[in-house]
Amino acid sequence: MSNDPSSRPKTKLPFRWLSLAELVGILAVVIAALGYWDTHRERALTEKERVAAEHERQAEAKAGVLKLSFLMTGEPDKGGDRVRLSSVHAEQVIQTQALTFPSEIRGDPVQTTGNPRIEVGWLDGGLVKARHARKAKAPQGRLPVGVTTVFMEDGQTKTDNAVYLLGYSAHPRVLRGDKVELEGLSLLRRGVGGDLQKAVDAEWARIAPQPPPDKP
Repeated sequence: MSNDPSSRPKTKLPFRWLSLAELVGILAVVIAALGYWDTHRERALTEKERVAAEHERQAEAKAGVLKLSFLMTGEPDKGGDRVRLSSVHAEQVIQTQALTFPSEIRGDPVQTTGNPRIEVGWLDGGLVKARHARKAKAPQGRLPVGVTTVFMEDGQTKTDNAVYLLGYSAHPRVLRGDKVELEGLSLLRRGVGGDLQKAVDAEWARIAPQPPPDKP
């Protein structure tokens, strides 16, 4: 009797048809897998759409805030005696303004109606004295100005409180005080609450601090 494995007759593996219950079980697994994949894809698409919608909403909200924010620009005349003020947004029409200068420069606010502007005559005397007291040498400087603006937008009356920086230059004159020329306007802070005069005075103290007393 030979022990050669190759000489042994080959045994065929048993073969049988799957039962109906087994076919139903496999079919159920396939359907469940397809359902899971479809649900996952639907959730992914829904999340993508939600994120896109949120980004769009935030962009619209930001655009709305920027549109509603009141911002002015200042255009000086050729001689520097006046700065004409105007809103960046044409649909925001300025009605009245109250301009608050540092107490050291001017003690009372200036009221304007229908002609938004800053005139050098409102502040040059006090500014020249303040610069002399501080022994200022720089020919150019910045002056904080608080501006309360009442304006119309979409048929509604609105109010804006902000602190701007007014650029100026001082030119020495023989036997006379310096000639002050206004150069322009830039926003420092918007939405200022509380006492606008205090906010302006605090900024002025920061920009132009008092010099140390002379040593005896």
